[in-house]
Amino acid sequence: MLSILSIGLRRMSQAGRSPSTCKTSPSCKSALDSAAAEMAKDENPKTALVLIAKGTEEMECITVVDVLRRGCITVHLAGLCGNKPVKCRSDSVISPDIGLAEAKGPYDAIILPGGLEGSKAFCNSEELGCMLRQQEKCGGIVAAICAAPTALKAHKVGLKKKVTSYPSLKSEMEKDGCYTYVDDQKVVVDENIITSQGPATAINFAIVLVQQIAGEEKAREVSDGLLFDYCSL
Repeated sequence: MLSILSIGLRRMSQAGRSPSTCKTSPSCKSALDSAAAEMAKDENPKTALVLIAKGTEEMECITVVDVLRRGCITVHLAGLCGNKPVKCRSDSVISPDIGLAEAKGPYDAIILPGGLEGSKAFCNSEELGCMLRQQEKCGGIVAAICAAPTALKAHKVGLKKKVTSYPSLKSEMEKDGCYTYVDDQKVVVDENIITSQGPATAINFAIVLVQQIAGEEKAREVSDGLLFDYCSL
């Protein structure tokens, strides 16, 4: 009888043993670490603000928005003059998510698509200028393509950096020695300033933005899904 009682007490003692004494297998630990990393990403999502105005080049705008979203980047498409539908350069009509006044950062990147009329509107918006200067000051990415780099110049953003733009705007960008102009690159990255040439380079521009915001692994993943040659960047 005492022997049976002793065995029962030993079993109860083992059942009540603290879980902290159990060892975690290497594979289990790896899975837990991966899960923790994913949770951290969800808690700190990457974000981008893309601007749009009347006359914006829609190919550049939509390419950037689409590719960034494929890269799991939260994108807010903001209308310069509010959230009403915007008629773009080739008469496409796009409805912004929000107006510029509603754009509450911080954002990992602020991005300006081109189009002459839209870019002029960007140049003339002091509200946008203040946002771009603050973004640069905080070390966030400021990006522009085609004619939109002229807005960087208008608002004194990225001065003395290497840039590119639509080729016909080269002399304007070089004037007064504000920038070092690069002719032979589709996308130019100089620290947190990213510029590109035009509609045909929009996907290169967008993939580089994914790379700079979310990392090379995500950029390669998005490139593969689009059948884009990542090595051609």
